[in-house]
Amino acid sequence: MLKKTLIGGLIAACLSAPAMAAPTTYFAEDLLPLNTITGSVSAARTQFLSSLTGNIATEDFESFADETYNPALSFTGGSGTITATLNGVGKVQDDLYAGRFATSGRKIYETGSGGDFSISFNTAISAFGFYGTDIGDIGNSLVLRLYRSAGGTVDLSVGNGAMNGSLLFYGFIDAGDSYTKIDFLNLPGGGDVFGFDDMTVGDVSQILQPPAVPLPAGAVLLISAIGGFAAARRWKA
Repeated sequence: MLKKTLIGGLIAACLSAPAMAAPTTYFAEDLLPLNTITGSVSAARTQFLSSLTGNIATEDFESFADETYNPALSFTGGSGTITATLNGVGKVQDDLYAGRFATSGRKIYETGSGGDFSISFNTAISAFGFYGTDIGDIGNSLVLRLYRSAGGTVDLSVGNGAMNGSLLFYGFIDAGDSYTKIDFLNLPGGGDVFGFDDMTVGDVSQILQPPAVPLPAGAVLLISAIGGFAAARRWKA
């Protein structure tokens, strides 16, 4: 009888404990985009943005001079400016090089050869999205480590394009949690260089309830195929 009571109590405690829901993620990639934004990748970003409201700001790095290391970024939050501090050996670049390219304008934030960097925010955020180019073409993969305002971390695996010149969009939205820092980790580490553009940030007050549900994998693949076919026709022309 005592054993049943203890087990029942443990079950009740587990069920009553608050669950930590994972962030909603938005992802699509094109391994051969031919230096353009293709259908599935654009659709993933559109879905991400459709879950946000208000004056949402995107950083395209166009206002920074070439070779600017770790530029200071600012975004529009629901109750004021969100400033972001980059730490690492990355810099702003204005070129098309080794598979990395801008998704708007001409400039990108390019990591150093280690691939790792971090972004710290003066105000906790709950939404973050970006375009990434040339990620994982030498066998490494990108992982985002999110630092929770309440303590602890959450790791999100972005993936590895595995081809030179690949393009992806990745975003997360978490209406139930907020984060003060994001590490961009190049795993297992070293040797790879990534390109980033069009970073979008939002705080919890800028999230629609509930967030838009990400496209099913089948729909993303269909859009990707259509986008790839269209890009191939433009390339051939």
